[in-house]
Amino acid sequence: MISKHHDRTLKENIQLGALTAFSAGMVNVISVIIFFAFTSNVTGHYAILAQEISHGNWYQALVVFGWIFLFFFGNFTSNLIVINFRKKNAYLAHSLPILLEILCLLAVGTYIQYYYKETLLETELMVSSMLFAMGIQNGLTATISNSAVKTTHLTGLTTDLGILASLFTKKENRENKQLRNKWALLVSIMVSYLSGGVTAGYIYLTIAYNVFYIVCIFLIIVIGYDFYRIKMRSLLHKKQPYYRKTLKGKTPQWSNN
Repeated sequence: MISKHHDRTLKENIQLGALTAFSAGMVNVISVIIFFAFTSNVTGHYAILAQEISHGNWYQALVVFGWIFLFFFGNFTSNLIVINFRKKNAYLAHSLPILLEILCLLAVGTYIQYYYKETLLETELMVSSMLFAMGIQNGLTATISNSAVKTTHLTGLTTDLGILASLFTKKENRENKQLRNKWALLVSIMVSYLSGGVTAGYIYLTIAYNVFYIVCIFLIIVIGYDFYRIKMRSLLHKKQPYYRKTLKGKTPQWSNN
């Protein structure tokens, strides 16, 4: 799911998109409930930045600019890790950004639970950490899937769904497998993001700030599942006693060598 970069299947992209969109939906709803700020995208922050500049509120403008930069820097960091380590170990290159995201969310959850006094500075720093984490996730999913999967915001996704819906008014497009696959991927991301948000809201009402730990556990499951698949594949390969040996000009035959 995350270890493979080239020749990805629809199933692998749906798994990647659905699982990471679920966690992004959870994080975004948590930040809205606790901080009254969106952290899985920066579209609204650009509007706020423009408003603060026009009003001459330079401190607030600097804070919002910092939020936007941290989302950008999260994407930068994620892709930097991938392009420098992918040739050595693809799984490690793709799992390190998720581990970094987990550390950011774990730090936010721990601080809020034990030290948070609801000051403005604390809130700004917590939102900064969550935007950096979401930038990491968005950059990773886009890099792994060759930009086919982006899971922290739904603006472009909703646009694509609207375009596809119009295309499907024609029979030849409804029979186009590539378009149908894209529709399935986008719908799975949308449903997972919404489900993650609903789940986070419900969990927060039940266990409050512990919801951050639930998100971290979910992300650990994502990288753990792929690690399990890789190990199982390696184990099955080692247990295979035979392999097909093909010699030039001869009929393929089984060999124990």
